[in-house]
Amino acid sequence: MAQLIDGKLISQQIKDELKEEVAQFKAEGIDICLAVIQVGSDPASSVYVRNKKKACAYIGVESRSYELPEETSEEELIKLVEELNADESVNGILVQLPVPDHIDEDKIIRTISPNKDVDGFHPVSVGRLWIGEKGFLSCTPAGIIQLLKRSNISIEGKECVIIGRSNIVGKPMAALLLRENGTVTVAHSRTKDLKEVAKRADILIVAIGKERFITSEYIKEGAVVIDVGMHRDEANHLCGDVDFADVEPHSSAITPVPGGVGPMTIAMLMNNCVETVRK
Repeated sequence: MAQLIDGKLISQQIKDELKEEVAQFKAEGIDICLAVIQVGSDPASSVYVRNKKKACAYIGVESRSYELPEETSEEELIKLVEELNADESVNGILVQLPVPDHIDEDKIIRTISPNKDVDGFHPVSVGRLWIGEKGFLSCTPAGIIQLLKRSNISIEGKECVIIGRSNIVGKPMAALLLRENGTVTVAHSRTKDLKEVAKRADILIVAIGKERFITSEYIKEGAVVIDVGMHRDEANHLCGDVDFADVEPHSSAITPVPGGVGPMTIAMLMNNCVETVRK
């Protein structure tokens, strides 16, 4: 029976630790404020924003909410971000993605000050990550590292295969695993013999965006499997990129969907908010 890696439990541990840290900062007269901007009313985005506000309230961080109409112009959004950059009472700025099609997502990310980029998406944050400098880490990959460490799964010297090369998960994940002395392969939809590449993995991280795509044929016996995917199947059940029922008997540890990677993303966002005031 594989070890079930419980993201809900581990994210709660992290939030409890952060709550204590925030209380200590407050006792020293230091407040933390996160500004969250949402353009339009995408239902999934609204759920994420609500969860972020709940996490802020739990750990004691002030959250300022800016809910803008769908027709907000790119210029108006940039003006708001620039005002928040200049506002010394705001520690972190988060623009909930995706933004409407008429707004250039990349331009908005680059407008956020790297010192307030709690999502870790700004090119300066990405550069710091790759050269090993202190800076904001991309939340989902940072959460995966915490899942592994707090489940007593060693990364050092392990063969780590990431399936997916996005800027949000695949690429920063590779940098963080290298930091932990993992041996890293980044595979993707164009990789030849994907099954053979995946079967080399001691730790397999799947962020391919295809429902239940990874079956036991992709798994080395005893591998650790981390599923970043989130989908609703035909029966309206949540599932991941990994066929859990098929893969679980062949793995030594595995994340469920839901309740695996998902909760960790918000926990690490909260960690980045607290990072803004750490010396």
